[in-house]
Amino acid sequence: MINLILFGPPGSGKGTQAQKLVEQYELLHISTGDLFRNEMSNDTPLGKQAKSFIAKGELVPDEVTIGMLRNKVEANPNVRGYIFDGFPRTIAQSVALDTLLSEKNEEVSKLIMLEVPDDEIVDRILKRGETSGRTDDLDSSIIRNRIEIYKNETTPVYDFYSVKGKAVRINGVGSIQEIFDRLCDEIDNL
Repeated sequence: MINLILFGPPGSGKGTQAQKLVEQYELLHISTGDLFRNEMSNDTPLGKQAKSFIAKGELVPDEVTIGMLRNKVEANPNVRGYIFDGFPRTIAQSVALDTLLSEKNEEVSKLIMLEVPDDEIVDRILKRGETSGRTDDLDSSIIRNRIEIYKNETTPVYDFYSVKGKAVRINGVGSIQEIFDRLCDEIDNL
């Protein structure tokens, strides 16, 4: 089983590449944003909990996020593996993911970080903002703040898996196909 963490700042191309990896390797793409939207729109108990925190402008606690993740994994036991996108974002979430996978006699195969210069990220998100409908995708200062939050809060996750020999950085600049080929080279070596 292949269990990948696709890692990188907002706008690094994780969603685009995850779609291609799903087709290539028959993996299940698990995006925390999609999990939240699904659980909340279906008004599940976890979705209701998430809504209550979001309504107050608070972050959804790890246990709620991990509960949603557990539900998704358990609902799809026969897949060839998972691509985790947007999770884990903290060391605590990394430990929880490792625990969840170990309960299934599995482990994270690799964390692959897409490295993209800040200016390139800003350009990409501004272009995305022209069609995304998200106002935060149209303001370069908000985008740069999101990049800084990523660097400060989520980069330790890379280090967590790096000490286990499970993290690698790849160049996230180039055509979609060039970046995809770099990802496939890493995955094919697993």
